[in-house]
Amino acid sequence: MRLFAAVLPPAGVIRELASEVDELERLPGADELRWTGRPGWHFTLAFYGEVDEEIVPDLSERLARAAHRTAPFPLSLRGGGHFGGRALWVGASGDIGAMRLLAGRAEAAGRKAGIPTEEHRHYRPHLTVARSRASADFKPYVTALDTFAGREWTVGELCLVRSNLPKSGVPGEQPRYETVASRPLGVAAGPAAAAG
Repeated sequence: MRLFAAVLPPAGVIRELASEVDELERLPGADELRWTGRPGWHFTLAFYGEVDEEIVPDLSERLARAAHRTAPFPLSLRGGGHFGGRALWVGASGDIGAMRLLAGRAEAAGRKAGIPTEEHRHYRPHLTVARSRASADFKPYVTALDTFAGREWTVGELCLVRSNLPKSGVPGEQPRYETVASRPLGVAAGPAAAAG
């Protein structure tokens, strides 16, 4: 199964962002982009790729320990940017240091569970809202996002998410995401957390 660790914004934050993205979708050229569906909005902490089912319990335990060692922290959506001409994203503000720490722990959990990982990169929290198959000019969208500042919330859990890629071949079909496990931050997570 295709898995990643993530922070999922709460429903109220998603609604707030949806209003902003609705405005972006009215900009010239927006119909040429592939907009990410609302259920797909998340902050990826660590991408694991295809993981054998027998590894999932160990990975889940290790993520529980990582969550236990990380205190809840404040976060909000703010501004935006792009990766080349391929992806438009919304950024974050708040305790970015805690978010980077949690991302590092999620990456280490995967490595310790035996999942091969790519070379470690500096973590930049971002939530992808649109993609382009060809190189696109995202400057008008980034400019529109410059003043966007969402409400603050407290990140209280680390989620293990399964990504179900489209199989139908229907243009515009989106991946489906399913939360496999949710681990609370900063609190005892059962016997696995005690084992440290």
